[in-house]
Amino acid sequence: MSAALPKIAVLSLGGTIASRTGPGGKASPKLSAEQLISGIPGLSEIANVTAVSVAKVPSFEVTLPDIVSLVHRLDSLADEMDGLVVTQGTDTLEESAFAIDILWTGSTPVVLTGAMRHLDAPGTDGPANLLAAARVAVSAAARGLGCLVVMNDEIHMARFVQKTHTFAPSAFRSRVTGPIGWVVEGRVRIAVRPAVRNVLALDVVGKPGGARVALITTSMGDDGGLLDGIEKAGYSGLVVEGMGGGHVRAEFQKRAAKLAKTMPVILASRTGAGEVLRATYGGFPGSEIDLLEHGLIWAGTLDGLKAHLLLTLLLYGNAELNVVRDVFTVCGAQSSDPGLEPLRQQLIARGVLSEPIGD
Repeated sequence: MSAALPKIAVLSLGGTIASRTGPGGKASPKLSAEQLISGIPGLSEIANVTAVSVAKVPSFEVTLPDIVSLVHRLDSLADEMDGLVVTQGTDTLEESAFAIDILWTGSTPVVLTGAMRHLDAPGTDGPANLLAAARVAVSAAARGLGCLVVMNDEIHMARFVQKTHTFAPSAFRSRVTGPIGWVVEGRVRIAVRPAVRNVLALDVVGKPGGARVALITTSMGDDGGLLDGIEKAGYSGLVVEGMGGGHVRAEFQKRAAKLAKTMPVILASRTGAGEVLRATYGGFPGSEIDLLEHGLIWAGTLDGLKAHLLLTLLLYGNAELNVVRDVFTVCGAQSSDPGLEPLRQQLIARGVLSEPIGD
């Protein structure tokens, strides 16, 4: 190991990037973190790497409590490392990235990456993705940006990145903003920096695992019948992905409004891009104005998956309804709106949000 090189830790959770084929050509996560980094040409020239094997599982088995525990582990390593890289499967990679980002106060870069093709597949992309992620993790330009996702030589903010394809190497995209940078010829280029980072205080989360949040996507003709069993099934919160700018049928509205009297109900959009409207359509049941007037909470730019994660984290800490509403008001905007700064500062003073460390 060269003392002159920066230091990074690579934490492996499994997934396609750590998968090899077995009998019958079936791929499954097999590699440890040490085995994973040993096959990456040029990695040892970028950084001194510490390999940490966390799990060997497909990413659909990763849970939010696992990610909260991972954040604590990353925090314990941050002072010793110049950058942190997490590898996992791509099915839930966008969710892991957002959960880490909303809890990460440090300036040390945390970079998530994975692979769309396992190591024994033609054109495997895992080694190139991991090498690019390592370059970003040691880049001074990445400091203070929170959690980033690096796939296919593109750099994405965790707040906006989505998996948009089942198998293409270019599956990860940020439809709201586009990537904020890229890696070319071994150089890291950051073209855009977020105007503001809102971070949930880790203490607010409390002991993870104590809350269940349902996520329901509306469709043509949906009367909301599934909502009748939400409370009985033990859920303590609900995220509704409405149509378009945040709309549902009148029958659905009645059920959602009833639930909003007993639990937080978040209104997101099923489109996956843009912002839930607040003041355009009204005067009829199921419009966004009508839903918000009946107690549903605006998700802003957060899609259903990210709204689900944020609400779950808040409910882990038994957040009251007014706190949930205020946090979504600030985090849903995801912009440097001067009108929101007093509320943001109030939430920081109350210990609900943390002030991230910048560089």
